[in-house]
Amino acid sequence: MKYRHQLSSDITCTDHLGKIVCVGRNYADHAKELNNPIPNEPLLFIKPATAAVSMLDTVTIPEGRGACHHELEMAVLIGTELSAKTAAMQDEDILSSIAGVGLALDLTLRDVQDELKEKGQPWERAKAFDGSCPLSNFVGVDGVDLQDLPIQLYRNGQLQQLGNTVDMLFSVINLLRDISSIFTLLPGDVVLTGTPAGVGPLLKGDKLKGTLDSLICVETLVVS
Repeated sequence: MKYRHQLSSDITCTDHLGKIVCVGRNYADHAKELNNPIPNEPLLFIKPATAAVSMLDTVTIPEGRGACHHELEMAVLIGTELSAKTAAMQDEDILSSIAGVGLALDLTLRDVQDELKEKGQPWERAKAFDGSCPLSNFVGVDGVDLQDLPIQLYRNGQLQQLGNTVDMLFSVINLLRDISSIFTLLPGDVVLTGTPAGVGPLLKGDKLKGTLDSLICVETLVVS
């Protein structure tokens, strides 16, 4: 079944997904844990719409392609178009373009990614495969400070990832301003804002629980 956004009643936005724009190394501690340099501008890559699945269903990891790591991220749902003219917009106008927030798993074939990095090649083979972006439901953002939200991932009851959006190297506003200066963001597009430290491999049978402050709480099961 083709993926559709699951939206709370206070969100007015299409449920059709366009593209998924991802931001790498947006938390310094995560960059350091993988021995990566800290970027001086947002590091962007894209997942196709076929990467998206509902996190409310099971999470499928590929077999025979090495370790598949979890990377939990705050996902921003775009509600109104943002383009190159966004650079001149006020911060509050950029914020008003956000329809909602949710959680995403940026599933990553780490062994494949390490090989690609060594060759200086793009990461899509490691990060853009079918089902590589489980998404939670989305909720509205009225009155929500997007730069002060704790984010947590539990694996089999053990805390694996713990962070707060205050620690982002590039804020949500700055990310949207930068991304839309390069290519247009359309209603239904999703922006993944980076993952905090604590990433690690998933195994068949793992039970996952992700939370974004009190806004989102989602549980899922890993299968292969």
